[in-house]
Amino acid sequence: MKKKDPVSRVREICMTLPDVTEKLSHGEPTFFNRKGVFTVFDNNHHNDGHIAVWIPAAPGLQEALIGDEPQTYFRPPYVGVRGWVGIELARVRDEVLAAHIREAYDLIASKKSKTARKRKQ
Repeated sequence: MKKKDPVSRVREICMTLPDVTEKLSHGEPTFFNRKGVFTVFDNNHHNDGHIAVWIPAAPGLQEALIGDEPQTYFRPPYVGVRGWVGIELARVRDEVLAAHIREAYDLIASKKSKTARKRKQ
């Protein structure tokens, strides 16, 4: 069985979710739902050595993941300060990657919806 290239692997997972679009952002494939970005592909961004994805994470999850598995998870530049987590693609199985991406998708969808409701009140 032929192994998929990393971006195809990420794309296949992201495109199973509803209302997803892919656009280039800062030169990298980036996946959006109707509410915003939920996955960014990292193809050795600025020669950082990572072939990974960056995803938003629930409060406290970034620290827990990095603390438990620092070879797999990392704090990405730019968005890491907002709780996003980087995931080394070579170090996770498809099932784990898909679960993280689905959680990121749901987090962005729910976060934006809550913000919109607060503004209407």
